[in-house]
Amino acid sequence: MQFPESWLRAFCNPPLTSQQLADTLTMAGLEVEELRPFAPAFTGVVVGRILSAEQHPNADRLRVCQVDVGWDAPLNIVCGAPNARAGIRVPCATVGALLPPGEDGKPFAIKLGKLRGVESQGMLCSAKELQISEESNGLLELGDDAVIGRNIREQLGLDDMLFTLKLTPNLAHCLSVYGIAREVSALTDTPLQQPTLPQVAVQVQDRLPVSVQAPDLCGRFSGRVVRGVNTQAQTPAWMVERLARCGQRSISPLVDISNYVMFELGRPSHIFDLDKIHGGLQVRWGREGEQLKLLNGNTVTVDAEVGVIADDKEVESLAGIMGGDATAVSDDTQNIFIEAAFWWPKSIAGRSRRYNFSTDAGHRFERGVDPSTTVEHVERITQLVLDICGGQAGPLDDQTLALPEGTPVTLRVARAAKVIGMPVTQDQCAEALRRLGLEVTEGEGTVTVAPPAFRFDLQIEEDLIEEVARVIGYEQLPTNPPLAPITAKLRAESKRGPFAVRRQLAQLGYQETINFSFVEERWERELAGNADPIKLLNPIASQMSVMRSSLLGSLIAVLKFNLDRKAQRVRLFELGRVFRKDASVQDSDTSVAGFDQPMRVAGLAYGGVDSLQWGSAERNIDFFDIKGDVQALLAPLQALFKPAEHPAMHPGRCASVWLDDRCIGHVGELHPKWRQSYELAQAPVMFELALDAVLHRDVPAFSPVSRQQPVERDIAVVVKESVTHAAVMDAIRAGGSELLRDAVLFDVYRPKKTAEAVAAGSLAADEKSLAVRLTLSREDATLTEQEIEAAVKGALVSLEQRVGARLR
Repeated sequence: MQFPESWLRAFCNPPLTSQQLADTLTMAGLEVEELRPFAPAFTGVVVGRILSAEQHPNADRLRVCQVDVGWDAPLNIVCGAPNARAGIRVPCATVGALLPPGEDGKPFAIKLGKLRGVESQGMLCSAKELQISEESNGLLELGDDAVIGRNIREQLGLDDMLFTLKLTPNLAHCLSVYGIAREVSALTDTPLQQPTLPQVAVQVQDRLPVSVQAPDLCGRFSGRVVRGVNTQAQTPAWMVERLARCGQRSISPLVDISNYVMFELGRPSHIFDLDKIHGGLQVRWGREGEQLKLLNGNTVTVDAEVGVIADDKEVESLAGIMGGDATAVSDDTQNIFIEAAFWWPKSIAGRSRRYNFSTDAGHRFERGVDPSTTVEHVERITQLVLDICGGQAGPLDDQTLALPEGTPVTLRVARAAKVIGMPVTQDQCAEALRRLGLEVTEGEGTVTVAPPAFRFDLQIEEDLIEEVARVIGYEQLPTNPPLAPITAKLRAESKRGPFAVRRQLAQLGYQETINFSFVEERWERELAGNADPIKLLNPIASQMSVMRSSLLGSLIAVLKFNLDRKAQRVRLFELGRVFRKDASVQDSDTSVAGFDQPMRVAGLAYGGVDSLQWGSAERNIDFFDIKGDVQALLAPLQALFKPAEHPAMHPGRCASVWLDDRCIGHVGELHPKWRQSYELAQAPVMFELALDAVLHRDVPAFSPVSRQQPVERDIAVVVKESVTHAAVMDAIRAGGSELLRDAVLFDVYRPKKTAEAVAAGSLAADEKSLAVRLTLSREDATLTEQEIEAAVKGALVSLEQRVGARLR
């Protein structure tokens, strides 16, 4: 909310500078988002009166003006403004004046000069040239009461400051200048100037029948008829100026009056053209299919959840949000109906957002507007209408149906001291609440408040504690050191941090993505095999209704998003938390009973192994590429990969990852049916691992470099096609030789499956040949030929016994 400091000080004028006032409001919870001067700095501009304006002898569009600025002799000024004429009072920059800087950032100095041969002793200014308005229709014309020779900054109050507040939803009572002044009065203990709202004399007896048919929509409705208004009248300059400094442009007298009272007192209202209303008014909920053309030009369709004001023929207004075009006041309006009502906040909240717009009225009503002052505010609007537009006021009708009942709230002084963090007395609490205009009743160690009608936010004890803290001042809170001992939480040497995992995956070519923890229920069922996910009570979107138990669904969705935008090669990873039901989990500082929330790291690769290049042939990513990335991520730990099944992965191209007899995750291709479902040209390869296992690192241990040269021996064995690589390696290691340091498979041979090849004595159709390199060494001596042969023979015997291998 934006407002000028001068208007605020008209209600409450504390002995504070502008900056001190802004700091006071901010420290009381009314954050001053911006504090800026209304007008930029300039000097030497005074009020001048044009005595004469003659045509320039050498220019059609220039006039030579004689201007009285209160000096001994008038100034001769050449001016090109179309409205320069004798008799008007305008800002006049005298020689030596400095006007606001232009596009070059430098102040514009006024000098004595000549224009087309005629001497000019100054400059007559527009509002745009003084940078107090964006509109420029010629010279800024001042009122006849402007004092000739007076500094224009003083005449127009240009030294005013503009405050912009960023208010939280519970501070609806501060959505007006008077409401903010009421807070300033309480915070600074400065007298508050109460607005005078006298009753208007009734001159006509006309009434407009109003039927409130929905008490759950409208709790109170006040209004009156005013006849014979002159809508051609001009809005007073003081009102236009105050509205402009609130960021509201002048529209017409009646609209300006309604807006002015809203900013002044916080009461949105509406003025109908009485002659355009058919019969009486009905305050009710909308009906299916009803339509309304609004003042902003939009045509909306209402239903039974939207409040409306209708006449006997059609809907005329969205209740508490915006009026309709059919009954809007215009230059031809002569008779009006002024309405001020109390709309229940829940009946207004969210309605304007359904139609993709918001209004000042809706913003206030959905937070709560004082229901006790509708009559007084109608009187204020009526008085302004009569003063500006004339007319005759009718009797004021007021219907009270249902108003909010304030429930007393009790504050315990001991509890307040504990929450605030500093000792406070009962007298301090009571005095702070009384300064806010609250009715206080004191008990033994307690203070009870009956919330006034304008304080919708005072509902529980903590609300009162907040008010006490605000009035005392947050800056008064002591700075106490923590009472608990503080010790550095050092990471164990056997673990690395999550950032190291992120960095390593980035080095492997993956890009990090961060996704919501709530996902589609279909993902959980299809990709995680979770038939009973954790459901959200209030999801932000209907399709994001459950908590994820796997990161894979989010990665596939991000992949699809990138492929739809023509990405050819995608590498993604995410490090995040998953959620699943687990009755064994107990409540603690970091856990919730019944729910397990482990951290996972997952990755996905799609497209070519490398970016397009000349150095290697194009090849799409496969299972073994990602298996290698997983091994690199876990290194130096040696993981064991076993064939497995996973709901999201290909049944024949999926492996579980094991470390120390613990399954820490899976790696594999996307299942063909999900690939088809997501319309992917090829299958992405994915992995998902438990983060705690990935973070584990064995503490490095020193071992000397062997002085003895290792020995390598190659063996080729024939095994059945069904024998796995893991089984072969296990058999070699089980050979029992303490000299064996490493075994690496470096070749696989499968013969052509033809009758001629089998007849020639080649391998059988269900056999394959594996070539393995054995590395042997000992620390204390060079190996002998007998030791080498014994180690190789032990490996071959073990292979024969365990997997039925034979030496090729």
